[in-house]
Amino acid sequence: MIKWQTGSYHPIIHLPDEYEVRDFTQGIYTPSKYEYDIGKYDELRPGMYKSDLFNNNRYLHIGIDIGAPIGTPCMAFEDGEISHFGYNADEGDYGYVIITNHKIGRKKIWTLYGHLDSKSVKDKKIGQKISKGEVICWIGDKHENGGWEPHLHFQISLLEPDTHDMPGVVEPNLREYALLNYPDPRLILGAIY
Repeated sequence: MIKWQTGSYHPIIHLPDEYEVRDFTQGIYTPSKYEYDIGKYDELRPGMYKSDLFNNNRYLHIGIDIGAPIGTPCMAFEDGEISHFGYNADEGDYGYVIITNHKIGRKKIWTLYGHLDSKSVKDKKIGQKISKGEVICWIGDKHENGGWEPHLHFQISLLEPDTHDMPGVVEPNLREYALLNYPDPRLILGAIY
């Protein structure tokens, strides 16, 4: 059992006082009226993931999306290290991504920062130490982030990834497994919605 310290972690993005919490359950994307917005965890998004990567079967979102301007800095929520990083080039994928590793009590967890700017992976090393509050990456533009509007996909994993990837959306019939192994990011982010 992990003893989360929700409320004591550093914000991964400094959110303004006003932002929009989105509803993608209809599978429709329209630009937000706010500069910052949130896409929810454990949300069914049928019709939203159109590239071959998803085969129309994967549409349960198991991270949190934070829409923000290109170049917005993203910080480490806690001390840890770089576990994996790289580029997932498929249309609709993460583009540039960093995965960090942290100890929460006696348990190891991994967090994924996806849809990043290419400079985010420059000079990174596996095992590189990171400090709570340190800027570790930046939100990327469509040409480098998998083709998405600028946002950060942030996800927790209790499973050690094999590479710089983890499923950000899964088939709805895998919901129980996914929520057990990829817990709600609000355990780290706090009550952002």
